[in-house]
Amino acid sequence: MPKVLIADKLSPAAVAIFKVRGVEVDVKTGLPKEELLKIVDQYDGIAIRSATKITADVLKAAKKLKVVGRAGIGVDNVDIPAATAAGVIVMNTPFGNSITTAEHAIALMMALARELPAANASTHAGKWEKNKFMGVELYGKTLGIIGAGNIGGIVADRAKGLKMHVVAYDPYLSPDRAAELGIEKVELDDLLARADFISLHTPLTNETRNIISAEAIAKTKKGVRIVNCARGGLIDEAALKAALDTGQVAGAAIDVFSEEPAKANILFGHEKVVATPHLGASTEEAQENVALQVAEQIADYLLTGAIVNALNMPSINAQEAQLVRPWISLAEKLGAFAGQLTETSIKAVEILYEGTAASLNQRALTQAALAGLLKPHLPEVNMVNAPVVAKERGIKVSETRRDRQGIYEGYIKVTVTMPEMTRSVAGTVFSDGRPRLIQVKNINLDAEFAPHMLYVTNEDKPGFIGKLGTLLGEAGVNIANFTLGRNAPGEDAIALVEVDSDVGEKVVAAIRKLPLVKRARALVF
Repeated sequence: MPKVLIADKLSPAAVAIFKVRGVEVDVKTGLPKEELLKIVDQYDGIAIRSATKITADVLKAAKKLKVVGRAGIGVDNVDIPAATAAGVIVMNTPFGNSITTAEHAIALMMALARELPAANASTHAGKWEKNKFMGVELYGKTLGIIGAGNIGGIVADRAKGLKMHVVAYDPYLSPDRAAELGIEKVELDDLLARADFISLHTPLTNETRNIISAEAIAKTKKGVRIVNCARGGLIDEAALKAALDTGQVAGAAIDVFSEEPAKANILFGHEKVVATPHLGASTEEAQENVALQVAEQIADYLLTGAIVNALNMPSINAQEAQLVRPWISLAEKLGAFAGQLTETSIKAVEILYEGTAASLNQRALTQAALAGLLKPHLPEVNMVNAPVVAKERGIKVSETRRDRQGIYEGYIKVTVTMPEMTRSVAGTVFSDGRPRLIQVKNINLDAEFAPHMLYVTNEDKPGFIGKLGTLLGEAGVNIANFTLGRNAPGEDAIALVEVDSDVGEKVVAAIRKLPLVKRARALVF
């Protein structure tokens, strides 16, 4: 039974889901890092919010860990590169608090426009300063949205309901999506120059860090108002304070800060700043939604292999996971076959998907093939980090899909290009769900993968099979299966021998000395 740790406070509904699904669960919130390090190796999955930090040393200690689920959108508290290197899938719940966060942005924009917090404090103090708080209308104003993804799109929809004109900067926003949202796609400088209000809805990346900088603020319309319910670090807080002091920025509403918990900040106490303590997702509905989603996602992965909302793996639903699992096994074994025969650097990998294989999750299959190919030389490689490792080593990876053309309903062919040669290997999955090898070096054959195999290339001449069998018999090696293939009579041939155990390098060396043998290698799957 898989076991999950809930390390941050989640709705009790999450615990109930794990238990109903047959997943053992422990709830241990607020653990100091030292305590987490002591127990983390017990768990297959961890569910967190924003408090617990899943760092490289936590991942190193988590020997069994397969998945980290973040109840919410931001994963700043998870070392994703380290998780990827460790083969740990990182999931979030990007849609569970979308409406809540979007509504908070709209609420802050209204509070900013009408100076509601200051007016509230003044009225409670008995001052009745009716003429002091002169706000502005949202009607007819231009809202500039930076980041038009899920939450940004909801904010745009709500703003259009308030009869605002919406412009958006998002390099990934397609013209069709912009038209669907009824907004105008613009470049950043254009947005800065035109917007009366700016609302941020983008992740924090190297490209977006301090996207509202002193230089950016200098390009804005004088008296602009800025709202940030996305991530701390998107705004240069010192630059924003300076612009508030000069009046270039009329006001700012900030829910997220560069350092949190924000017990002190350069913006605190400023009369033109509305500040809330990261409340974007803080509604009863959102907390219930993200808890339910993260529990379902973690349980689905641990029990069925389904992957949803992962940040370092392609998504695979439960039904697809059942169909694709044997093909993933095939892809990994084909990669491992080629990898164990590769003794030089790899320049390129080309993967052909035909028939049934072409209709499956190509990205997952490719990652499996790359993992199998690289693991013989780089033991730390796994299905999650294989594309990163291949890219770091300058290996060009290409994929091709095509309809069924041959006798097999579907197959995968992996071609590896090295400085001095190219090697290919192909396989299929039969109706029994077991991967099979159907071609090596363009020589057709039919062999099952086994834990221990011998791969021998030789000249197709009489007497070879007998000599090989005699040698193995004298060495005490039991042959479980023997598969042969050849180009043509008397030309190149391949022998794939399934054996019961590791034959050892001494036996392999003896095989290499047999007449007609060109190459011999022990393979492990």
